[in-house]
Amino acid sequence: MKAHECYHCKQWVGKDEPHDCWTTTEAALTKDLNEDLQDAYARLRDTAAAFGEQRIYASGSCIMFSRTSCYFFVRPKRNWLELAVFLGRAIKSPLVKRAEAKSKVKTAHIIRITHRDEVEAPLTDWLRDAYDFEPLAKVVAKKTSTRQVKKEQAKKRAKRKAKKK
Repeated sequence: MKAHECYHCKQWVGKDEPHDCWTTTEAALTKDLNEDLQDAYARLRDTAAAFGEQRIYASGSCIMFSRTSCYFFVRPKRNWLELAVFLGRAIKSPLVKRAEAKSKVKTAHIIRITHRDEVEAPLTDWLRDAYDFEPLAKVVAKKTSTRQVKKEQAKKRAKRKAKKK
């Protein structure tokens, strides 16, 4: 194959040079971080790993932490670590840059970490809450949707009864 720019990662790939931008590792994503960010990531990883059984893996430009589905991920940037923590409630805090509803029951909280000392309470408490909430999310979603369906059905029945009278 002739030399070209990869349309996924925008990296220049030389003639007949092998290229696989989809396969990545934690080491590859964190190798260019400064010492403070590497220490912060190590502390984040150790904290999360202590919660219990889970899968930690690199995917694209992120490092995912999951039980059955991802409960938080780290996106290493040049000057900070960007965390997306999935919780069952919205949190208002100066640490949270923004919160976005991602499903009926999960809210993603975007947090920037620039130093190891920032990986402490309340952040570690939120990570633990996300770890504990993750297996319950599907159950809560089913209950929520069932409740909503039942409410809608009750409203329709009430309207039908009102029309009959």
